[in-house]
Amino acid sequence: MANTGGEAQDRMRHEERRPTTAIDEIVVPIDLSSAATKSRRPEITLHQLRVFWTVAHSETLTKAAKQLGLAQPSLSQQLSKLESISGARLFDRRSNQLKLTEAGTRLMPKVEAVLRSMGEFEDSLNEQAGGARATIRLAGVNSILSVILPAAMQRFHATFPDVDFDIHEQAPADVLELLNTRRVNIGLVAASSITQASDGFQRIPIVDDPYVLVVPERLDLARSKPPNRDLRAGDRAILNQVIQFVFGSPHAKQTANWFGEMLPDHRVIARCRSFEVAIRLVRAELGVCLAPALSAVVGAGALDGVKLYRVDMPPRQIVALLPSQYRRLEPYAAFLDALRQAGEGFKMPPLLETPPFLRKPGTA
Repeated sequence: MANTGGEAQDRMRHEERRPTTAIDEIVVPIDLSSAATKSRRPEITLHQLRVFWTVAHSETLTKAAKQLGLAQPSLSQQLSKLESISGARLFDRRSNQLKLTEAGTRLMPKVEAVLRSMGEFEDSLNEQAGGARATIRLAGVNSILSVILPAAMQRFHATFPDVDFDIHEQAPADVLELLNTRRVNIGLVAASSITQASDGFQRIPIVDDPYVLVVPERLDLARSKPPNRDLRAGDRAILNQVIQFVFGSPHAKQTANWFGEMLPDHRVIARCRSFEVAIRLVRAELGVCLAPALSAVVGAGALDGVKLYRVDMPPRQIVALLPSQYRRLEPYAAFLDALRQAGEGFKMPPLLETPPFLRKPGTA
């Protein structure tokens, strides 16, 4: 849920270490579309919906209980009450894990809509209270926060100098979680990373980020045609050692297919959860990787110690993800405009042309 400044994160970050409050006991009108709900029944509380959402998005019951600041018996009791009220089993119980049933899956969009609405309600209460310093809460991937955000904030503060920021560096899945639970107002992610999980949020394109082959600085591929003939043995070994960024199956498959076609003799020597780590392993001459160019940018240029070669892959489109009502609401509208201007004005560091042996048939 939203609140002002640092209180927002404390209040909404999975209800950590705090008892339920009066607002948690607000009765929530949800049409469960079940005959069992037509007769008089107990009312659903906001607290029960928060428990439901957190359990559905946690790997284990133990993790969910920790995030909510509840003992597992209390958590199970809240879920049982919700299932009793709904007249349907919402989770399949498997050891220490709970998986949504079909009924639970149907209920989830309604729960998320209620949580978002309550966040907007608390936002309006804060605005009416007056005297509070405005805070834009955002979460995003490292490269956009490091490269595009500073320029956007400079533009924005020229018009709104009194607005401050609460910034979270997160993986795309965590950005969505923060958005869904109203702990942030804006998410900055790659569009391809949130295709199936971002219904209900508006997308504002910010910048296209081309993929590059990142290699150690000493590796010169400009005139290399068959690497087995034109590169020394040590350089060939580095070229065929791949550091893979592990994000999700679509990206992993795309990357594996590219390396399989272009470097059929390669082997994966490391798997990373961030492009920045992968690039620094390349810098240490441990191998090569595919990465978005922004991940290798420091200041106005590329990271020292590596070369960036263009490759024939679709660019990563960075978007701002936000609830639609914020698109025309100040100061968010002005900040979104500043982000777009910063993305349009950003000059990518020089990228080297695609090496001959990496050009697909039919390309120049």
